[in-house]
Amino acid sequence: MKHILIVEDDADIQELLQNFLEAANYIVTLASDGVEAIARFHEKKYDLVLLDVLLPKIDGYSICELIRKESTVPIIMVTALDSEANQIKGFDMEIDDYVTKPFSMEILLRKISAVLRRTAAKPSCNQISYQGLILDIDGYQTCMNGQMIDLTLREFELLRELLTHQGKVLTRQMLLNRLWEYDFYGDERVVDTHIKNLRKKLGVDYIETIRGVGYRIDKEN
Repeated sequence: MKHILIVEDDADIQELLQNFLEAANYIVTLASDGVEAIARFHEKKYDLVLLDVLLPKIDGYSICELIRKESTVPIIMVTALDSEANQIKGFDMEIDDYVTKPFSMEILLRKISAVLRRTAAKPSCNQISYQGLILDIDGYQTCMNGQMIDLTLREFELLRELLTHQGKVLTRQMLLNRLWEYDFYGDERVVDTHIKNLRKKLGVDYIETIRGVGYRIDKEN
């Protein structure tokens, strides 16, 4: 079953979307504001995001920008903003469709189905490879020398960040700002704990500690 994240602050519309989608055999997770949306997105892998624009705390465009930095998950904006400029802005941010309120639930269901068909027809090739290690960015899967490695979401994101910036030292504060941006403010040692767990699970110490600064993965020769 496909899993859809609904980001909508209007309780009536949220309930309407949930009821129709669950009746159509989709799994649904709800978020009522921008901060909650980012937290829910980082908890699980979703097949599609329904995203309002006018949201408390963080608006839909900012959420879309954050998601697109790390994922190609399909996004359909569902919003009362119906101007051409707003729609162009959404499509320029690589959304997959734009639906204005009020909307037909039957039409929205068919748009969801059409977007999911298109994305299913294009297998993911978004990967990072490094000395026997392969990260499937879209699938959130890690493979080391042909063996699957079970990483937590945060461990995966940390490894992806280091591999994306090979040769560059990333400080603990930089990693906290990028990966724990909206749901963590605290001791930098949480980064050290995740690095320790990553090294243990990978069985190969690709991650170099730069004492007093942070961490680095050297560029592959």
